Amino acid sequence: MSQPPWGLCWRASTFFIIFVVGVGIFTDLFLYAIVVPVFPFLLRDRLNIPDNKIQLYVSTLLGVFGASSFLFSPVAGFIADKISNRQKPFLVGLLALLISTLGLAVGQNVPVLAVARVFQGMSSAVVWTVGLAICLETVGPGKLGTTIGTIFSVVAVGTHAAPVLGGILYKKFEFWGVFALCIILIMFDIALRLLMIEKKTAARYLHIDKYGYSSADSDGTMADDEESPLLTPKPEDLSDFKITTTSRIVAKVPILACFSSSSLITALSIGFMQAMLLGAFDATVPMVAYEYYGFDSLKAGLLFIALGLPTLIFGPIFGWMVDKYGPKLLATVGYAYLAMMLLLLRLVQPGGAEQVRIYATILAFCSVGIAAIDAPSLVESSIVVEKYFHANPGFFGDMGPYAQLYGLSSMVFSAGFTIGPLVDQRLLGTLAFT
Repeated sequence: MSQPPWGLCWRASTFFIIFVVGVGIFTDLFLYAIVVPVFPFLLRDRLNIPDNKIQLYVSTLLGVFGASSFLFSPVAGFIADKISNRQKPFLVGLLALLISTLGLAVGQNVPVLAVARVFQGMSSAVVWTVGLAICLETVGPGKLGTTIGTIFSVVAVGTHAAPVLGGILYKKFEFWGVFALCIILIMFDIALRLLMIEKKTAARYLHIDKYGYSSADSDGTMADDEESPLLTPKPEDLSDFKITTTSRIVAKVPILACFSSSSLITALSIGFMQAMLLGAFDATVPMVAYEYYGFDSLKAGLLFIALGLPTLIFGPIFGWMVDKYGPKLLATVGYAYLAMMLLLLRLVQPGGAEQVRIYATILAFCSVGIAAIDAPSLVESSIVVEKYFHANPGFFGDMGPYAQLYGLSSMVFSAGFTIGPLVDQRLLGTLAFT
């Protein structure tokens, strides 16, 4: 056997792998969010688009991203499950993001910008699909809630801070300041993804079962006393998950067999609703800030901190609760709480500093609910697919259908994130902001 790679223990440690995936998701969403406030100025100043058409083109560029991510997510999942090494598609996704960023930086017409957004959507599809599959294979469903809750909490803060930072950089350094930061972040992400070694790759050098460990000790030795990353369900729990008949389509795309479970359909539907809510907030908060309080883009962006900070605090806690008490309980309580907080938005009125404080406080309370619903959808769907995988040995192949699952989850999330603002705009036309 060949010599093990240098730094094998820390490069294949659970902490480092999850850190790399977290940075990848952070980079994806950060680069998505940081360019959004720049688009109107880019279209006006560089492309000389008339003011009365800027909103149309901005909406088009946003829609192109959502459509691209929607279409490529299941494709990315299908391909990733056919490749033994998930690191390769993970790197390809980052290459697409680099192409996208360069296209946005130098594009001189709308079609070039649209193509750049297509590549950005492709990158997003790959990062979410492959990244979440790597997370599951690293920590297992028993700790997936805590992992997702922690990653999403950090990512949420970065996502909400990105528009503010984008506005500041544009004000100081114009377009190149924004895109220089994007490229630096991508280079850092590339270095991390090249350093990462998947657990199953490390297992070949360490002579242990590929799922027999899940972390590295501080002295660089692998620990094997933790919970196995992939927990095999008890045999008596698997009878309802046996696949007895298959069609030609299911044989080609095995994840479709799992849709006989109502739990999986419900979990994906919950993810869709979550994305709609997030998209609606992204569309509504800036308009409320402008219409009610006369805020500029920088001050409006600061309101998103109220949406991000509670998620940073409560995300890991709620993720741990999902692992301990199950996703159904927290999803039910989280959505019930969030529904009540959304009703409080009717209290928001135009005004001065006092009304701004009321609005920011309600947004913070809503953020707690958003943190509660972050993990349940992905954890519940992972548990269902895990049972199908163990109930039908060989049907899904050695890799399992996890990347396909997260590809579908990403597709559903992209649909919700795109539809949310559209529904919100339609409601604004008849019901106003609250």
